[in-house]
Amino acid sequence: MEAIKLIQHHPGAPLLRLLGLGPKMNPVKAIEKLQNLLDKNTFWAKGRTKKKLRKMIANSCTLVTIWQKDQLIGFGRATSDSIYRAVLWDIVIADSHQKLGLGKILLSSLLNSKSLKSVEKIYLMTTNCRDFYKSCGFIELADQTLLIKKE
Repeated sequence: MEAIKLIQHHPGAPLLRLLGLGPKMNPVKAIEKLQNLLDKNTFWAKGRTKKKLRKMIANSCTLVTIWQKDQLIGFGRATSDSIYRAVLWDIVIADSHQKLGLGKILLSSLLNSKSLKSVEKIYLMTTNCRDFYKSCGFIELADQTLLIKKE
């Protein structure tokens, strides 16, 4: 297996978002690679446009990518006020690289980032990875309800 590189980006990930840079600061069309990763490996993030992905990244306080050579194989991000609340978003590992511990590495990198490590409560939503997140120390809260505003 080729070497795998985790990158913890600066807030808003300007080098990834604006210049499309990947590992070793190489231009790799990173937004296109992110779009492909999400389209191929998720049902909840399919069809996101490059323009909206750039805006999403710009408004994220923490962003982590995992690369194997010039292939994007992992992604996760968070938004936070850096003291009381944070939410993890869009955590995905390519299907071909699951069950290798990369999800736990990505999650650990997000949780230990400067903007999240002192936060009181960190939230996430999941449809079918509940057991994975429980194995990483997350719990289900029966006394809270997720509400979503109608479109």
